[in-house]
Amino acid sequence: MCFSKLFFYKFVGTIALATNACVTIAQYDFTAWFTNENILVDGHLTDSSWRYAPVLTDFQQNFPYDTLKAISQTRVRVLYNQEFLFVGAECLDNQPEKDYVITSLRRDFSGSDLFEVYIDAFADGTNGFAFGVSPLGVQREGQIFDGSRVNWDWDGKWYSFTQPQPYGWSVEMAIPLKTIRFPEGATFFHINFVRFDFKRNEKSTWVPIPRIYVMSNCAFMGKMSFEKPLYKKGTNISFIPYLTGGYAKNYLPSETKNFSKGTGLDAKMAVSSSLNLDFTINPDFSQVEVDRQVINLTQFEIYFPERRLFFLENSDLFARFGFSRIRPFFSRRIGVGRDPNTGQFQQNTILYGARLSGRIDAQWRIGLMNMVTAPEIALKIPATSYTVAAVQRQIFKRSNIACIVVSKDNMQDSAFDWKPFQQYYNRVVGVDYNLQSKDNRWTGKIFVHRSFVPFRSPHAWAHATYLDFTDNQKTLQWNHEYVHRDYRAEVGFVPGNVVRGTFWRIQPLGRWYFYPKSKFINRIGPTWGWDSHHNQDFTKWYDSNAELGIYTYLQNAGDITLQVRFDRYYLFRDFDPSGRGGKTFPKNTFYHNWTWIFRFNSNPRLKFSYGASYQQGGYYIGTIQTFSFYLSKRIQPYGNVGLECSSNRIRLPEPFYDANLFLITPTIYWAFTKSFFMSVVFQYNNQIQNINTNIRLQWRFKPLSDLFIVYTDNYTDNFVIKNRGVVCKLSYWL
Repeated sequence: MCFSKLFFYKFVGTIALATNACVTIAQYDFTAWFTNENILVDGHLTDSSWRYAPVLTDFQQNFPYDTLKAISQTRVRVLYNQEFLFVGAECLDNQPEKDYVITSLRRDFSGSDLFEVYIDAFADGTNGFAFGVSPLGVQREGQIFDGSRVNWDWDGKWYSFTQPQPYGWSVEMAIPLKTIRFPEGATFFHINFVRFDFKRNEKSTWVPIPRIYVMSNCAFMGKMSFEKPLYKKGTNISFIPYLTGGYAKNYLPSETKNFSKGTGLDAKMAVSSSLNLDFTINPDFSQVEVDRQVINLTQFEIYFPERRLFFLENSDLFARFGFSRIRPFFSRRIGVGRDPNTGQFQQNTILYGARLSGRIDAQWRIGLMNMVTAPEIALKIPATSYTVAAVQRQIFKRSNIACIVVSKDNMQDSAFDWKPFQQYYNRVVGVDYNLQSKDNRWTGKIFVHRSFVPFRSPHAWAHATYLDFTDNQKTLQWNHEYVHRDYRAEVGFVPGNVVRGTFWRIQPLGRWYFYPKSKFINRIGPTWGWDSHHNQDFTKWYDSNAELGIYTYLQNAGDITLQVRFDRYYLFRDFDPSGRGGKTFPKNTFYHNWTWIFRFNSNPRLKFSYGASYQQGGYYIGTIQTFSFYLSKRIQPYGNVGLECSSNRIRLPEPFYDANLFLITPTIYWAFTKSFFMSVVFQYNNQIQNINTNIRLQWRFKPLSDLFIVYTDNYTDNFVIKNRGVVCKLSYWL
């Protein structure tokens, strides 16, 4: 038997074995009691129904150890009726004299003491919801996807209250069932409860989770049965109208002023208890947090995450196809264009958008989205229609097969005359298999995608395979990718083949973990990895790197990393290594260098935390020294003041330019109250010769209803003003 066939059969056997792998854990089952009592959500748990509800306790540590009972124990009770799921918790505290760790009064906080509930309503081990509250009553909620990852930008309406108690603190939650997507007639959910007690450096859960995994992992959940089945009650329709007004002034290349005003509407309708229809007319995203800039010393485009609310709910249905650098759909391609005058990205007006997403039953998820953007003559962008359709079918315990179709159609010709669907188009069709074993040790993906344009190529394919095995002792990964030069995903993110042409990527990785009996080190171990790119028939070796390092995770939640890396650069086009417009290296040449790297992050629980990294080594035919650090001061409980700095000292022989590239970012994130917030971000980036200020005020005057005031300006690095503007947005959830 030839090697390729032998490899194929072994690989398929491994996948089948991984899909059916499981471990036996103790059963964590209970029955939530139905109540007719009108529960008063005040945090005191004094309603009579609470006294008779089963008590869940014996929480287990996840960190710093996963073999011990939690020191700060938690007692949980659950009730429900046909409208709400009620959760009551008593958070015991044996150090009441110490302050809680509270990073902010702002909703969707991170890094604070909290009690949290994770709910997997379809018991698929892949998707769910998270609802958490801090001791001061600040809420956060998110959607769980990919089995353990959480999208904290998702907003849902629910209620909670906390109270200080002699034993610690208590929390009472009322989560509307219409906020949770669940199957009609559901008789049980999968669920877990989590407690973060940062002041004593402890994380604990009701269902034990090994410390190598995150606590939102849906593979580790108990079963919560209901005395009576759940049914959708009433119609869940929400309207969110908004008003905007603003003033902007551009100074370069010539002075222009612009007063703007606008109206729009977002609407949400629950088609079923698990399927949502979202619609938006003239959406405005002026309140979205500013992107954090980076210094780019590569030949390739930089990825920035999506932050716009409309694209975030059930975003994994559309955005998780492919790999991080082979995405057939990337929503930031919609409604964003580059200004040819300033080089900055600007909003491209979206006329309307509609999205149907969710589940049709326990096995099937569907997503359908269409957006139409208005023409922007100044940006040379015609009116465009974007359509995405996705379907996902669960197989085995936690795995699924998914299909996607992405279509971009120009609605106008080059003269901006309307000729719908008669002009240029770009389409991608793909199939993904997503692997997650029952015990979460095996994860991975296999996908095959094909693109279509008017000038067809029979070879416009992209495919890849990724396989990961992780347990308490080790992580082993294998990844390979293939992208043909004719593969085009214009509504996606595929920076490689435009520059490299057809390429293969080979990327194995391994990590080993040791758990010494130490007061300082939680786990330590070596890590190695290889990442290389090759041409279609492996006769050319393009850019690559090899890494060998030691990673140390500390008992105080800090970490230290030491690495040695060998880099090989292959230039596919003329490239200026200084980033300053100097003499370029010629294309089709290659360079190789050694680099060593040191990183350190301090205890994040301290009111003053910090971290730094330093790397030194070769850079093409010269040298580079990169130093970065961050400082963060938590002013409890209102927020934090931070500073991030990075510098790159590049030295090249003449006639090439030397360079000193800096990125300095002071920040202020402040919550005056639980409903009034401010964020201030300054960014100085001398690589793009830009100084940016973004100040955002937000008043949440009722649940999911906001008033935003946002000020933005941009200067050259010589403090010559480019533009400035202010916008006000009022949205109201009906």
